[in-house]
Amino acid sequence: MGTVRNARVNQGGPRCAGIVGLGLIGGSFARGYAQAGVRVLAWDPDEDVMMAASMGTVSGELNDETLGECDIIVLACYPEACIEWLEAHAQALADATDTEAIMGPVVIDTVGIKGIVCERAFNLARENGFYFVGAHPMAGTQFSGYVHSRADLFEGAPLVLVPPAVDDPLKLELLSQVREMVRPLGFGKFSVTSAEEHDHVIAFTSQLAHVVSNAYVKSPTAQEHHGFSAGSYRDLTRVAHLNASMWAELMTDNAQYLSQELTYLIDSLTAYRDALEKKDEEQLEELLAEGDRIKRALDANTPDND
Repeated sequence: MGTVRNARVNQGGPRCAGIVGLGLIGGSFARGYAQAGVRVLAWDPDEDVMMAASMGTVSGELNDETLGECDIIVLACYPEACIEWLEAHAQALADATDTEAIMGPVVIDTVGIKGIVCERAFNLARENGFYFVGAHPMAGTQFSGYVHSRADLFEGAPLVLVPPAVDDPLKLELLSQVREMVRPLGFGKFSVTSAEEHDHVIAFTSQLAHVVSNAYVKSPTAQEHHGFSAGSYRDLTRVAHLNASMWAELMTDNAQYLSQELTYLIDSLTAYRDALEKKDEEQLEELLAEGDRIKRALDANTPDND
């Protein structure tokens, strides 16, 4: 692959975007691009979803014949499905890419883990001759499906990028290209990291939170909460409502880091339970104060938009 000079980037963003998977995230990419005047091609296995999306959002089907029209292709599906799509369309992507002039679509994913996806996607891109950059939009809701997607979902949201292991000029240009290609969606902050670091941190910031919320509502007392709950209950249970199939795949693929975070949490919870069983008020106060101090320090060192 040569030095990047993509004329499409210099002309001010994408003219055509391809979306694979029209769930909450893919649907929001499609709606956001369409609202910005970008032509959208898409593919989803659900014919009803495709029909709904064709009403004002999607202009046509994304396939081997049309993907070369795209400036960016967004893989918004489960980890294994992303790789399967890349494998099936690798030759068409290569045919649509000029690695000397650096023209053709850049492919990104939106998967919540990066290690298993990026390793295989980078290999496919290198072996076949197309461009792939790992991406994770830090946005979403507790709901899933195209019906819940919206054009402004990514407004002000962070986007984490994982570039391939290529020479620095190419890496910088690919990152610049992705930033320009997603500009119509209004992302507020861009971070660049490795797949390993992403998965390590996301196990704590996202996956652990979903496990805790999901486990919390399994208390028998949850059936009696009506009339006794307010903000604390709502905050802790918001993400208990989830897409079990998707999260099970994401968590299994990131089992090492998530299991480690669960061990840390269980150890901490055990300390609270031990203090309560001993009715050791002094120890309990110390544990609570420690958590309060840590949270205050974290908040003091966190930018306002994080």
